[in-house]
Formats: sequence, C-alpha cells, structure tokens
Amino acid sequence: MKRIKNIFLTFILAVASVSCVSKLAYSEPDLQLPEKFQYTATADTASIANLEWKQFFSDPILQGLIEKGIRNNYDLQIALKQVASSQEKLKQAKYLQYPDVGFGVSAQISKPSENSMNGKSLNSFLGQNHVEDYNAAFNLSWEADIWGKIKNQQEVSRMQYLQTYEATKAVQTQVVAAIAQGYYNLLMLDRQIQIAKANLELSTNTLSITEKMWQSGDTTSLGVQQATAQKQSTELLITQLEQNIAIQENALSILVGENPTKINRTIEMSDTSLPQNISAGLPAAMVSRRPDVRQQELVLLESNSMVGIAQANMYPALKITANGGVNSFKFDNWFQIPASLFGSVLGGITQPIFQKRQLKTDLNVAKIQREKNVLAFRQSVLNAVGEVSDALVSNESLKVQEQKAAEQVTTLKNGIKSAEMLYKGGMANYLEVIIAQGNSLQAELNLASVKRQRLSSIVDLYRALGGGWK
Repeated sequence: MKRIKNIFLTFILAVASVSCVSKLAYSEPDLQLPEKFQYTATADTASIANLEWKQFFSDPILQGLIEKGIRNNYDLQIALKQVASSQEKLKQAKYLQYPDVGFGVSAQISKPSENSMNGKSLNSFLGQNHVEDYNAAFNLSWEADIWGKIKNQQEVSRMQYLQTYEATKAVQTQVVAAIAQGYYNLLMLDRQIQIAKANLELSTNTLSITEKMWQSGDTTSLGVQQATAQKQSTELLITQLEQNIAIQENALSILVGENPTKINRTIEMSDTSLPQNISAGLPAAMVSRRPDVRQQELVLLESNSMVGIAQANMYPALKITANGGVNSFKFDNWFQIPASLFGSVLGGITQPIFQKRQLKTDLNVAKIQREKNVLAFRQSVLNAVGEVSDALVSNESLKVQEQKAAEQVTTLKNGIKSAEMLYKGGMANYLEVIIAQGNSLQAELNLASVKRQRLSSIVDLYRALGGGWK
C-alpha cells in the first residue's frame, strides 16, 4: 500500500508541475453599435422592454390569454423540455473531473489440448486437464485535467444549457407578441364588422328610397339595381368578416394551447391602451436583453471552449489506471482474504505525434467555427437593431396615418349626409349616394386597419427590444 501511495503522490506532483491552461480568454467582438436608435430624438436609457408583460398589456382579457399561452403553448413547452434535458447534461458535466470506476466479476475455465505443452504441464503439476480462473475486481481510470480540456467540456455543457434557457425566453417573447397581435386583429375585425353592419343599414335605407322613387317615376330601374348591388356587396363583406373572425379565434385558441373555441371580448379596439411613452432605450442595453442575441453570444462562447478542447487534445495526456480485487484458480478459496487479494496501478503520459493531421485539422476547424459564430453574432445584433428601427419608424408613420384616416372618415361621413339630402331633393343622382357610401365604408375599414397596425407596431417594438419574457 505504501508503494501505491508513493506512486499517486508522484503523479500528483507531476500534474502540479505542469502549467495549466483553463480555457482561452474570451473578448466580446466589436459590435459598432450606434449611440441611439434611428428615429429617436435622444439616447434615453429607459425602455418599454423593462416592463413586465402584465404591466405592458393592461387588458384583463389579453392578460388571461397570455397567461394561458405561457402555461399551455406547445412550442413553449417543448422549449422547456429542452431546458430540462440540457440541465441533466449540465449536472453530468460536473462529474467529468472524477475518475471512472467499474466493477466486474468473471469466471473462466480453459481446457488445453492433452498433447500440448500446457496440457501436459497441467496434468503434471495440478493433476487435472483444465484450469479455472475466478476474478472479482474494481477498475479505475482517471485523466488529469492538465490543459483544461475537462473544464472546457464543462463550459460547453454550461453554454449549451444557457442557450436552451435563452431560447425558451425567445420563444416566450414570440408567443406573447403573437397572442397580442392576434387579439388586436380580432378587435379590428370586430370593429370592421360593426362598420359593415352600420353601412348595411345605410344601404338598405338607400335601396328603400330608390325603390320608392322608381315607383313614383323619379328614377330608373338602373338606380334600384345599383342600390341593390351596393347592399349585396356589404352583405358579402359581413360574411367574409365573420369567416375571418372565426379563423382568428381558432388561431388564438391554438396559440394558447386549447381546442378552437370562441374568444370572449369585453372591450372595443378604441378602448385599448398601451404605454404612451414609447421609449426604446439604448442599443447596448437591447443587445444584453434580447434572448435570441444572448443565445447567439452563448453559441460563440461555446465555440471558444471548443477551440480550447481541440488545442488541449494536441498536448500530452496524463492517465492513471488502477484495478484491484480478489482472484483465484479455485472457486473454494476465491474470497479468502488476504491471500486472494491483488492490485495494480499504472500511470503514463502520452503525447500524440502523428494522427494523419487529424488533431491540427480539428483545431483549425474549431477556430474557423468560432470566426463564423463571431459573424453570426454580429449579424444577429445588426438584425435586432434593424427590427427596432423598423418598429420605431412604423409607429411614427402610423401615428400620422391614423390621424389622416380619421380626418378622411369624418369628411366622407359628412359627404354621405350631403349626398342623401341632395338625392332626396332631386339635386343628385343615385350613383353619387352609392359612391359616397362606398367611399365612407372603405375609409372606416381602413381606419380600423391603421389603428390595428399601430398597435401591432408597438407590440413589435416591445418584442424587438427584448420585452415579453419577464
């Protein structure tokens, strides 16, 4: 036992005398971020993305849908299972620095040829024509982490776990945004069908007036046909909107992990409210907040550790193996202690010399992969900045569009009143009334669409800045 102890001490001193390389130093790539986002007046540190989604979305119905989505959405549940799987691998990686230990039991009977030297020797010395061997032993194998290969392997597992965690947050931001977009689209369709039904009432009144005037000889049958066609067109629109509402309700139900069903709404689109102070914050803060960008940076960190592993594979490896147990050529005295005890310890340093350039190729490939991931990280940051800029310009533009669309609706509604009065007084024909009603209908439908687009642009900005996972 003293000899074994001395051997272990010798190898420990050898390991301590070798300069250790834990892992390659990591430096964050130069991202060349702008000081502020385009289409923002000043570089404000505040950001709507810092708000929790329950603070950002104040509508109780929408909050309930988002809660269901976070709890039941299948994409999100799959992402969470991936996190659990990576967590198990991370736990396993913590044990990489420990030795491998195994236990085996074997029994062997050999009968050599009686005409062989072994056969004649057995008969002479043992008085039998076969030999038995019974073995029960523990086996140990351990590699010293001289160059930090095991630490880098553990770091790879940690980066992979964090990637799945960030991926889950990214999925949640997408689910939250998709539910909000679907809900606002549903409110828009509700508003549009209200507009269509109100217009249908106007078209019905116009048709009634036109029929009476035709009966009295003040207009032709063409006027009745045109008024009837206008009414039928509005009825067709209502049917199409009802279909779209049902499809949107089905899509929302699936997003929240439920079978297609009706979605209860208690408010109209005009009653919806989102934060009025739309602040984007700083680009640097967005990079550290967006889950997909953070995930790409973790991929880069993983590739950095992979370079360390490939580099360590080119250096000498110190391995220690040991085994010990009980061994006997007779079953009766197999477990006689201490006579049947045996043990051995082997330690050695191996240096790869020629492996058909495999190790150098692995190192160069790992370095190239790291460079690719640097570019992918920069691209993800650039895309994120672009998405925020798009959402900002859309929001600003849609503010103006909503104002202009509202003014147009007011003008055309007044035009309907004027056309109807002139028509009744015989100073305008039926075509002018129908055109006025059609223009007003399209303007109101367009206003509802612009309002929905503006709500969507704010939701897009919230998601693009990294909001929705808190």
